Amino acid sequence: MEIFLIKKSSTDLKLKKSEILFEDNHLIIINKKPGVLVQGDITGDIPLLEIVKKYIKSKYDKKGNVFLGLVNRIDRPTSGIVIFARTSKALSRMNDKLKNRQIRKLYWLFISNKFKSNKGKLEGWFKKNKKINKSFYSKEEIDNSKYGLLNYRKIETLDKYSKIEVDLITGRHHQIRCSFSEIGFPILGDLKYGSKRSNKDGGIYLHSREIYFTHPVTKEEINVKARPPISGLWSVSPSDL
Repeated sequence: MEIFLIKKSSTDLKLKKSEILFEDNHLIIINKKPGVLVQGDITGDIPLLEIVKKYIKSKYDKKGNVFLGLVNRIDRPTSGIVIFARTSKALSRMNDKLKNRQIRKLYWLFISNKFKSNKGKLEGWFKKNKKINKSFYSKEEIDNSKYGLLNYRKIETLDKYSKIEVDLITGRHHQIRCSFSEIGFPILGDLKYGSKRSNKDGGIYLHSREIYFTHPVTKEEINVKARPPISGLWSVSPSDL
């Protein structure tokens, strides 16, 4: 299997062909590993954006700079689907789809099995604190807050944990993490939002599992699923992919 590398110090970040979920002349969709940045930040670590650019440049023998636009973001400790646009036209149209909620996004997560509800919705107002990179929940609108809504359903119960599927209607900063923490059930491994233990891989049990949208250029109906990491609770609760 061909592997593309970007090196930083002693750490190699790799993009495997198995992590490429969809690719054409307009879009490329990646199954991100937990712990990998989506785009650059103050840490200086190599982000997925640059890794994918390196892959495109090598595969297509591109000269000069490679255009690649980020359509959706997921947090560093989260795994799963990240969409990139390979043209400015595709990026503009995909951004419009996000704005108009025309991209359906499903997530999987694990919380304590003391959570008894089988399905429901979580909504409220979310305010981001940029200094500590954390969002705070409010039942009522407050200054600089944004409304958020998600639907959820329980899809599996293990000995100590429940596996939840989330249909994310809005995409606020840390919305899923903050929402479940607010009702007393932080996502496993998510120390920032109240989990008691971290995960060995530095990630949390939150996975961007599936997306649905109409292709911005070809108008084809796209449905992409991402396999969760093969470790921890994910390994004892296998997906059908």
